Amino acid sequence: MPAPSSLRADCENCFGLCCVVPAFAASADFAITKPAGQACPNLREDSRCGIHDKLRKKGFTGCTVYDCFGAGQKVSQGTFDGEDWRKAPKTARSMFAVFPVMRDLQELLYYLTEAAALPTSASIRDDLAEMIDRTERMTLDTPGVLRKLDVPTHRVAVNRLLVRASELARAAVPGKKKDRRGADLIGAKLKGANLRGALLRGAYLIGADLRGADLRQADVTGADLRDADVRGADFRDALFLIQSQLDAAKGDATTKLPESLAHPAHW
Repeated sequence: MPAPSSLRADCENCFGLCCVVPAFAASADFAITKPAGQACPNLREDSRCGIHDKLRKKGFTGCTVYDCFGAGQKVSQGTFDGEDWRKAPKTARSMFAVFPVMRDLQELLYYLTEAAALPTSASIRDDLAEMIDRTERMTLDTPGVLRKLDVPTHRVAVNRLLVRASELARAAVPGKKKDRRGADLIGAKLKGANLRGALLRGAYLIGADLRGADLRQADVTGADLRDADVRGADFRDALFLIQSQLDAAKGDATTKLPESLAHPAHW
């Protein structure tokens, strides 16, 4: 089982890959347009962000809600054995190509690890352990192999297990559960709603009013919580909730979270 720390970003051991590899366009999330593979002008020579403590004020909210799931340090220190792309330009192209592949695999490992830890996953725990081992071994391959991996096909196999883990966990919640998978709930008025055990995979909850809503055991995989008001909402035991979803939302000290996640500083 991967250590939880290996699935969290460790910027001190990364060569600023998230500030170089992705492209972004001037918008509400980014103050400027940057093509893929070009370093953000805010990236310093020491691979640290020059405006890290002012990102939101400077118009880079998108940076504050990005999560590499530990792919940055794994590529920098593992796949490329600590060889900085700046000091070894010949590695840059390969490193930049590997990073998004590694990020996808690390994300899958995060979800699989959470699924395996659920008490209700006993009947599929061996399958989950096998998939975790298989995915972990993929992350340890060479740059050449990583670049050619068929991650979408692997994701389909992983998702079958994650869906089953979700079904088992939500079945333990009494009563009828809401199925709003992929639903357009932008700006929805859900204050105080009973969403316990609900299926919200891929739901659009942008700007939704979720104040005081009960989301325990709700499957929120990929749910878009940008600007959602989650003050007083209960996310304890929510399934597959990630830190970046919370970072994109608007909550406060009354928002109840799983122990593994933290209240964002801007709340």
